[in-house]
Amino acid sequence: MLDTSPSLTPLVSVVIPTYNRSDYLRDAIASALGQTYANIELVVTDDCSPNSPKELVESFNDPRIRFLQNTKNLGITLNITNGFKAAKGKYVASLNDDDRWTPDFLAKLVPPLEANPNLSVAFCDHAIIDADGQVDSIATQQNSQRWQRDRLPEGTYQPFWKLALVDRAVSCAAAAVIRKAAVDWDELSTAGAQGMGRHWDYFLGYLVCRQGHGAYYCPEYLTQYRLHNQNITALTNRKNNSTKVNSGFSRVYCYERYLADPQLQELWPYFRRQLAFGKTTLGIGLLRDGKARQARPYFWQALQQNLSLRTAAALVLSFMPSPLLSRV
Repeated sequence: MLDTSPSLTPLVSVVIPTYNRSDYLRDAIASALGQTYANIELVVTDDCSPNSPKELVESFNDPRIRFLQNTKNLGITLNITNGFKAAKGKYVASLNDDDRWTPDFLAKLVPPLEANPNLSVAFCDHAIIDADGQVDSIATQQNSQRWQRDRLPEGTYQPFWKLALVDRAVSCAAAAVIRKAAVDWDELSTAGAQGMGRHWDYFLGYLVCRQGHGAYYCPEYLTQYRLHNQNITALTNRKNNSTKVNSGFSRVYCYERYLADPQLQELWPYFRRQLAFGKTTLGIGLLRDGKARQARPYFWQALQQNLSLRTAAALVLSFMPSPLLSRV
C-alpha cells in the first residue's frame, strides 16, 4: 500500500466548481478535506453566484483551500477549466458541488497512476444518493448497469476509446483522478468559449483518452452522485428547454470533434448516429423557442446522417404555422 503521508506522495488538486448551491457545497468540501490521502489542495471555483459561498468556504479555515470567484458568469465548462488550469498538483480530480467522495477515494485511485506512467486516468464506480444524502441501492445498481460498469473487471484498459466514448464508463466529473500533463486544457477552454455546457466531462474524457494512454478501473463505489430537483440530470429529464438546447449543442460539438479524429474511425458509425440524435435534440429545443427556421437545418442534417421517425416528425412540425405549432 502506498504511504499517504504528504512528504512521500504527489500533490493532488481537487477542483470543485460551484454555482449557487451552498446547501450541498459544504458536504462536498468536507468529503474532499476528509480524504485519507493527505497531500491535497482544494480549488473551489465559484461562477459568480448571486449568493457568494466565500464565507462558507472560509469557515473551514483550512490552508489547503483556495477560493476563486469569477467576476461574471462563465458557464460550467470555463468555470471548471479555470480550476484545472490553476491546479498545482501532478494529478487533478473534480468533484461536483452537490456530490461527495468516500474517505478512501484518492487513496484507492492515486497509487495505480503512480505505479504506471502510461495511465492517464484512474476511475471508479459511483453510488446514487438522494437529496438528503441517503444511498438509493436500486438506482445505484441501475446506474452501474447503464454505464456497463457492473460487468467491467478491475484492471487497466489501453487504449480505452470505446470505454470512454461509447460505453461512457469513465466519469470525469466526479469519479476519476486525471494525470494533469495528459490533457491539453486549452482545448477544454476553447470548447467552453464556443458554448460547451452539460457534456464538458464527456469531452474531457476524449481529451484524456485520445493519445492512446491507459485507464485503471476500481470497481468500488468511491463517489456518491446526488440526484435532486436542481441538478442537470433532473432538469433534462423534466424537459427543461434551455437545458435541452444546451445538451443538444454539446452533443453536436462532441461528436463532430470525434468524427474528425481518424484514430477513432472504428467508432464513427456510433458517433454519426449520436450526432444525428444531438442535432434533432437541438432542433427540437429551438422549435420550442419558436425558432422553426433555425431548427429546420438541424433536422435535415440529422436525417442525412441517420433516418429517424423522431427527426422526421420534428421536421414536419417545423413547417406548421406558429400558432398551431405552439399548441402542439
